[in-house]
Amino acid sequence: MNKSVGYALLAGLAAVVVLVSTAIFVGFGGHGGGLGTSPNPPRDPAAPATAGQWVGTWSAAAAAAEPGTLDGYAGMSIRNVVHTSVGGSSARIQLSNLYGTRPLPVSHASLALAATPSNPTAATGSMRRLSFGGRQAVTIPAGGAVTSDPVRLNVPHDTDLLVTTYSPSPSGPATYHPYARQTSYLARGDRTEDDTGAAYTEQSPYWRYLTGVDVWSREAHGSVVAIGDSITDGITSTVGANHRWTDFLAERLRNEPGAPRLGVLNQGISGNRLLVNGSRFSPNNGPSVLSRLERDALSRTGVKAVVVEIGLNDLFKSPRQLDPQKIVAGMREIVDEAHARGLRVTGGTLSPFGGHRGYSPKLNEVREQVNKIIRSGTVFDEVVDFDKALRDPAHPLRLRPSYDSGDHLHPSDQGYRAMADALDLDHLRRPAPASL
Repeated sequence: MNKSVGYALLAGLAAVVVLVSTAIFVGFGGHGGGLGTSPNPPRDPAAPATAGQWVGTWSAAAAAAEPGTLDGYAGMSIRNVVHTSVGGSSARIQLSNLYGTRPLPVSHASLALAATPSNPTAATGSMRRLSFGGRQAVTIPAGGAVTSDPVRLNVPHDTDLLVTTYSPSPSGPATYHPYARQTSYLARGDRTEDDTGAAYTEQSPYWRYLTGVDVWSREAHGSVVAIGDSITDGITSTVGANHRWTDFLAERLRNEPGAPRLGVLNQGISGNRLLVNGSRFSPNNGPSVLSRLERDALSRTGVKAVVVEIGLNDLFKSPRQLDPQKIVAGMREIVDEAHARGLRVTGGTLSPFGGHRGYSPKLNEVREQVNKIIRSGTVFDEVVDFDKALRDPAHPLRLRPSYDSGDHLHPSDQGYRAMADALDLDHLRRPAPASL
């Protein structure tokens, strides 16, 4: 073969390889993961492949439409502060417009590590601009949700993240989670990528639009979702301390030898019921656990196990459900839906509330009947006895004094730790029922 012809052929082949490689990389980097479908994080194509998977590290349930926000937050930057349960080498977020009545335009979004806990200032070098399907801006339809493209960022476990969104124009009621037990921040104008928190002069006890953060992890092999009411929401835990029972569970999963490595996702809504939906505009009800189970638990990223804590509000709130069999039937429906997805369910007994303003012997009788059926093992795959863990041995109809936040219904920080300690971690690693 003529030497010059051979060189030309080799050059042509090299060009083809470069073009193909470039096309693969651009396609991967531009759109992979834009809707949460990419199995891999963004990476340098020259870097060695690493094992791992997407795992949910934080979540909050969309609870209601925020009152007084008919035009949303036009011209405002919202900096949500959230806390990770597990870490990873890349991250992505989920935004929700579930309760919006108009499309939600997000022209700019970012993710960063907080410089210090509960602070709107970003750690040096950690600010990342987010994209959606390869584009900076995204419009979320009314009732819809979106997942960002992944960004490379070393996210530690047990740390605060800053997730900031900016909407340039009115968008209808804001979808929010009202009892965050965490301070977030707002600023006027587009301050999405501000490293400093100086512009974030308005504080807020809410999370807005943000419903999840996933990380690409080589250590965690999935997530456990806790779904329930204000007790899971951690409504009486210390603000900014991350002392919900799910936070203490995440601590156990990280630190105890032999514990399964799982992220922990909190899907509690204060005022929530098992059987009855609340108003879309009520900040203290939310859709029932049965109606939100698929969205808030079974479809979460990397879910491996579900823990259920629910039922007391079905006794308290009108219309009251005083038939223990109907409450238990709703719990069994949860288990059936989870089994259809190959997931086991750990269910909690209903905790004591003697001394609470809503207490009555009749309501307590229903609670004890429900607990008796739960303990029989005919409802859930596994049982965590929150009643036993929290009650005062000397007065079993009441919370132990040190576990009582003061309202005789919701636990203190110490009580939330006792709830997490009551869970058998081996229950979270067991496979789906054999009948599947």
